Amino acid sequence: MTSHPLLTRRIAVLAFAATATLASQAQDLKQGLKIAFLPKQINNPYNAIAGSGVETAAREIQANSQMVGPSDAGASSQVGYVNTLVTQKQNAIILAANDPNALVPYLKKAQAQGTRVVAVDSDVAADGRTMFINQANSEGIGRAQVQLLARLIGGKGEFAILSATPTATNQNTWIRWMRKELRKPGYQRMRLVKVAYGNDDDQKSFVEAQGLLQAYPKLKGIIAPTTVGISAAARYLSTSPFKGKVVLTGLGTPNQMRAFVRNGTVTAFQLWNPSDLGYLATYAAAHLVSGNITGKAGDTFLAGKLGRYAVGRRGEVILGPPTTFDAGNIDQFNF
Repeated sequence: MTSHPLLTRRIAVLAFAATATLASQAQDLKQGLKIAFLPKQINNPYNAIAGSGVETAAREIQANSQMVGPSDAGASSQVGYVNTLVTQKQNAIILAANDPNALVPYLKKAQAQGTRVVAVDSDVAADGRTMFINQANSEGIGRAQVQLLARLIGGKGEFAILSATPTATNQNTWIRWMRKELRKPGYQRMRLVKVAYGNDDDQKSFVEAQGLLQAYPKLKGIIAPTTVGISAAARYLSTSPFKGKVVLTGLGTPNQMRAFVRNGTVTAFQLWNPSDLGYLATYAAAHLVSGNITGKAGDTFLAGKLGRYAVGRRGEVILGPPTTFDAGNIDQFNF
């Protein structure tokens, strides 16, 4: 089939306009910036996707980027990497913290030498960074997880939470909002029986999911607000006698959960695009280093293809609301 010449020309004009817009934004930023992304774990698929967003944005603004990090999610496992990045005199460090406080003394050292620190996904104490790029409103994430589970289990029954690490800032914040949501009158027939921790380790999360199902024979559902936890739990559930009897939901990527949705292990789950999160954090970091913003409430900046964002209280920027994935829409997404 031959394309219509006017349509082809229109597409070309739109593509040129988009490229020109990105180029214009890049001109407002310092060139050749050194930006490092330090995730919770280097081998976590979620972090790899976020890292791809950092890399894409860095290319657009002609910055040099790198992704470094530990293979475990321990509270102090990121310290050595922060110290190395300080020695390298990175212009900016984008950090997803394993602990809200353990890294703060080292991040202060980085800031003292002029390195801008932008937390992403999982925050640190405010004096350890300038901005926090939040994937979505924390209250909204926590409440939405309970609301989704309630819909899937008919609003009654015991359930458990399979979290990442006990010190993960984002996990603990979401769980706090889950508990607040449960106080509403409509949830009086639902009961949270256990919060288990898989430490964002695939095998430990698998074992913890198995343990929950064996320890609580009346369990109706599990919320795993971690991409490692939900995929590990789904893997166990998919070949267990509990498949079709116990509901699993939480936060996962479409690509890792697609097979479990197709085979009936999981009905619905939620997430945002981790690549967009890394992309947004990179533009925020570049604008900080370039002096275009200070990270104070009311600052605004352009973030490439994502458009304009505003900085809120305590330097927080919110990417946007999460998406619910199910059999009806999961094939529309590829990340």
